[in-house]
Amino acid sequence: MLESVSTSIGLARLPGCIGRPAAIGVVLLTLMAPLGTTAAEGLGETTRPFTLGERLTYEVSWFNLTAVIAVMEVAPAEGNGDTSVTAKLIGTARSTPIITKFFPVDNLVESVLDLDTLTPEHLTFRRREGKKNEDIEYTFHQKEGAVTAVRGGTTESLSIPTGTHDIISCLYYTRAVLPPKPGASLKMNVYHDKKNRPVEVRVEGIETLEGSWGRVETVRTRVIMPFHGLFMNKGDIHVWVTNDERKIPVRMKAKVVLGAIVADLVDGWSGVRSVKPGS
Repeated sequence: MLESVSTSIGLARLPGCIGRPAAIGVVLLTLMAPLGTTAAEGLGETTRPFTLGERLTYEVSWFNLTAVIAVMEVAPAEGNGDTSVTAKLIGTARSTPIITKFFPVDNLVESVLDLDTLTPEHLTFRRREGKKNEDIEYTFHQKEGAVTAVRGGTTESLSIPTGTHDIISCLYYTRAVLPPKPGASLKMNVYHDKKNRPVEVRVEGIETLEGSWGRVETVRTRVIMPFHGLFMNKGDIHVWVTNDERKIPVRMKAKVVLGAIVADLVDGWSGVRSVKPGS
């Protein structure tokens, strides 16, 4: 994810690069988008592979050390009886006990998503990393092409392209519109921290993976980033999603200055109810 939430924990912050895997817990919320105008090549009909009640849990590791537990879920928007209109995307990232001793992480991101356009209306980000406490709030005015940002007691309005995403809605949008066809690509804009960030996601191929989820056929995608800064990433990010109607991200991997960070799905296959397209 950007000058984003991910770079807030740097290699220099902790010995042995412990801070780097902690960063990916939040990065997980934006792994498919650290980066105006939504455009796509070869896209099919937009569907909603995610469901109300979906809850995906990931173990984030670095050199086989589990550093962060990250959870992404889709919940009904509060005070909204008509769940066909909006949903709340919730992402949490909490450090494991061994990491907490050195650098505690307890982050929360909530995004209200328009289920018709699959674009965000409002985002709050509660960052708790070490001694750093920060609350950020964005209100998206998609039709007006603007976002109102509240941070550190300061409020300002900035321009954004229509169809802009936030650091968590981008993942769900990608799941919905990018077809599992090698060569297909998607370009979009993600707004975060006073910047519009372009990203391209490409489908590289079909690959079978094994993990706690068993043996599953996946679509291997590559996130093309035209700049550095994503938790000191070296090169692009790879994301594997199931090659089925749910398109669940089961693994995310990024090379860093030393080694690689991997997020693997450990729970989230059942107990959901569908959000029907066009409802």
